[in-house]
Amino acid sequence: MKTFLTQFFTWWNSQTLGTRLHTWRYGSRVGQDEAGNVYYEGGIDSEGRTRRWVIYRNYSEASAIPPGWHGWIHHRVDIAPSSDDYRPRDWQKPHLPNLTGTPSAYRPKGSVLTNQHRPQVTGDYDAWTPGS
Repeated sequence: MKTFLTQFFTWWNSQTLGTRLHTWRYGSRVGQDEAGNVYYEGGIDSEGRTRRWVIYRNYSEASAIPPGWHGWIHHRVDIAPSSDDYRPRDWQKPHLPNLTGTPSAYRPKGSVLTNQHRPQVTGDYDAWTPGS
């Protein structure tokens, strides 16, 4: 019952009831990533391509998609990472979640959330004033 209510009233928590019905009717499972997100394809979109979508394991967070799956879901590559033919590029780094709002977020010098001060301007900058 909790799953039904969650899918009926929330869009940010895995999938909605409409997405579940669409996936059941048109989707074919392509694969799953290491975070537990499941990827599907089926039907045709408005540009004539195969429609692709993801069912997130937890909250719907777009930054939770690893690079290989991101390329596949946006039609940048035709081979899904679950395929035997897929090889990640040498320059691809392992997936990191979005750290915004966490203690591990990037905070440069001068940020209000750090005790560091921004370096002083060296004098090579002249502020613009109107009419000059």
